[in-house]
Formats: sequence, structure tokens, C-alpha cells
Amino acid sequence: MRLFTRFLQALPALAACFLLGSCAGYHIGPIKPKYMQGINTIAVPVFHNETLIPRIEVLVSDTVIRQIQQDGTYRIASSADAADAVMEGDITEIRRRPWRSVIGDVQSTQEFSMELMIHYRLVRRATGEVLDTRNVDGSTTFFVSGDLNQDERQAVPIAAQDAAVRLVSILSEGW
Repeated sequence: MRLFTRFLQALPALAACFLLGSCAGYHIGPIKPKYMQGINTIAVPVFHNETLIPRIEVLVSDTVIRQIQQDGTYRIASSADAADAVMEGDITEIRRRPWRSVIGDVQSTQEFSMELMIHYRLVRRATGEVLDTRNVDGSTTFFVSGDLNQDERQAVPIAAQDAAVRLVSILSEGW
């Protein structure tokens, strides 16, 4: 009986330890990587296109900007002069590979995979220090419905979205 009353007396203190201890490692709001401390706004000028596919640089840049805005860790600056950091990007390559052949005809391809590679460099505007430079890729698959070039053009925004998600994940989470 004595042991039970001691347990009841210690129960509020034990509950408080569990409640307070469980939240010890959590923070409210974005947790930036160490190298991004002090960076709140990012300017994203139009990326450079090093591929043979025309007019995709604005599409990819806008996709990255939208993903940064959706993530919410950083704000987009209207110009490089108003930003803490500037992201310079190059669309280095777009690869299209056969993924699945037509049943009964292994010479014809029914589905393709596409990879879009981006090289970016994040520069602190005030000092010119390079904060991060990496290669990021985005991928998707698409079926051939008739015109291969048209199907490929429709798959580029999906691969760009995948690359933008990966890029922003690196910026906001550090990996």
C-alpha cells in the first residue's frame, strides 16, 4: 500500500518529465543548414541553357522559384541587389533513354525515361562567397503517344519540378 501511495505522489513529476523531455529537440519554424545562416532572401535569375532544347531556361527558373516559395524557408527577392544570396544555375543536360519496349517488337520503344540535370551555385551577395555548389537532377518517365518530340516537351516540366524539389530540399534541409 505504501509503495502505491509513493507512486501516486511521484506520478505528476514523472508525467512532467515525459512531457517536457519529449519536446526538447523540436524547434518551431524552419531550421536552416549552418552554411545558410543569415540568408533570408534569395534571388534567382534566369538559368543558362546548355542543352539543345530551346526555351526551357525560363520554365526551369520559374519552377525553382515556385518551389522555394512553396517551401517557405526563404523568400524570393525581386532583384539581386535586394537579396542575401543569388542562385546561379545552368541546365547542363537532358537525357532521354528507352525505358520499356513495345510488346512483341523490342526495336520500338513504348516508354522513355528523362533526366534533367541542373548545376547551381549559391553565392552570398555581400561578400561573393560561394555558399553551395552542386549538381541536381530531376527525372520522369513518359509514354509515346504518337509524336515523340511533343511527348518529350510535355515531360520536361515534370522533370524540372522533380529537380526543383530536390534543389530546394538541399537548400532548406541541408541534404
